[in-house]
Amino acid sequence: MTEQRPPLWRWFQLPFALRVFALYFVFVGMSGYFMLDLVVKEIKPGVRQSSEEVLFDTAQLLAQLVAPHLAEHNPQSAGQTAQQPLPPQLQQVLASYGKHRTQALIWGVEKASIPHRIYITDAAGIIIYDSANQDLGKDYSRWNDVYLTLKGQYGARSSRTDPNDENSTVMHVAAAVRHQDQIIGVLTIAKPNHSMQPFIDRTQAYLTQRGLLLMLLGLAVGALLAWRLQQGLNRLETYANQLSAGERVGPPKFRMFFEFANLAQALDKMRQTLAGRAYAERYVQTLTHELKSPLTAIQAASELLQQPLPDVDRQRFARNIQQQTERLHQLIEQLLQLSELEQRQHLLETKPLDLAALCQQAVQQRQGRIDQQQWQLQLDLTATTIEGDALLLQQSIGHLLDNALDFADKGATVTLDVQLIEQQAVLTLFNQGPAIPNYALPRLTERFYSLPRPGKQQKSTGLGLNFVAEVVKLHQGELQLENVKRGQLSGVLVTVRLPLQLQ
Repeated sequence: MTEQRPPLWRWFQLPFALRVFALYFVFVGMSGYFMLDLVVKEIKPGVRQSSEEVLFDTAQLLAQLVAPHLAEHNPQSAGQTAQQPLPPQLQQVLASYGKHRTQALIWGVEKASIPHRIYITDAAGIIIYDSANQDLGKDYSRWNDVYLTLKGQYGARSSRTDPNDENSTVMHVAAAVRHQDQIIGVLTIAKPNHSMQPFIDRTQAYLTQRGLLLMLLGLAVGALLAWRLQQGLNRLETYANQLSAGERVGPPKFRMFFEFANLAQALDKMRQTLAGRAYAERYVQTLTHELKSPLTAIQAASELLQQPLPDVDRQRFARNIQQQTERLHQLIEQLLQLSELEQRQHLLETKPLDLAALCQQAVQQRQGRIDQQQWQLQLDLTATTIEGDALLLQQSIGHLLDNALDFADKGATVTLDVQLIEQQAVLTLFNQGPAIPNYALPRLTERFYSLPRPGKQQKSTGLGLNFVAEVVKLHQGELQLENVKRGQLSGVLVTVRLPLQLQ
């Protein structure tokens, strides 16, 4: 029966970065939406408050201008109705103020008129002047703008011209008309709120557009961070899998998330600790096995030398002890060298190298032995620059030449080539000689595995080709050994492929 997973389980099956981005998306989206909605909603009252403040200043200015005329035509005490209207010239100025035509472009909004209405009441709240000529003589004493102002307070109101249309509201801001510190009337400026709507709409549209752009930018940044986070996790996972597979790789480097770099270093230290324990155990067992043979030979020879023997036998046993001692010394030196090499997961120092020059140096160091073997040495060395460790590569090439000298026939044909093929440096060493048995081919690079030398029936330490294989791995290359036939010549071909640059 298939196990039923809860729906929430599918959420945890998504990639980590996608889950992080989804949470980030929800947080940024909701925060941005509520913040943008709040700002947009505050624009309308903010614009109207600013407009109200401007109307108040204007009303105060007009009240000061009207006060002398209103006092002149209303010499009686406050609370009595004016007997004469305002001077015709002043009435004309006030009337033309609200009807004046303009051609102004204010922050992208065209303004063609000043839709203001101005009315003045006496001390009793009766309208004695109306620029719209619609409410002359009416009692406005109960309207908040007039009522509050006559009481010495700030008077303002917002009323609808059409009760069924919320967009028909008109803002009324009043100022007291004073004469000798007495309120003799009220001047009110009325302005339709819809005249401010274009500015409100423009500001809301602008902020909405910019707000959405900022949200998209924030989401893009979040997506980039999530992608880099997932990339770092993938690199760590790949590195951990490579360590589990026993590959020689160094810890990945991180420029942004240094915590990942610390984790990679911790994984590398853990690998070194665990590998070091297993490596030591394996080496102790192998070394014990390999030391038994020369130690047994030395012990047997030393016991025989304690007995009376002819000089010939004594010299033979002494040479045997010397040979076995040299073999032990060589074994220990190579083991120490190989042990240090196998502990490396990556090359410590690299620089550009000419592989052809390294081959030429290795040949020159063995020229005496090559002449002794009477090799017909053919060199085809193309200058090829690679990145690597010069000492390790030169030692590896030397091991390959030494191995060929041990197995090639006297007077054999030997070719050493270095070519650049498909962005790889390819080194090939062919030596004419006996073929390698098929059973031995896959084991030649194993530690301590060796075949008897022709005519001597003596084995080497079996560490040379193992050293070469480790060096090639560190240089991210490939090593191949095979039996080949070139025309009339049969022998062994060693091929080393190395990248021009290390990853």
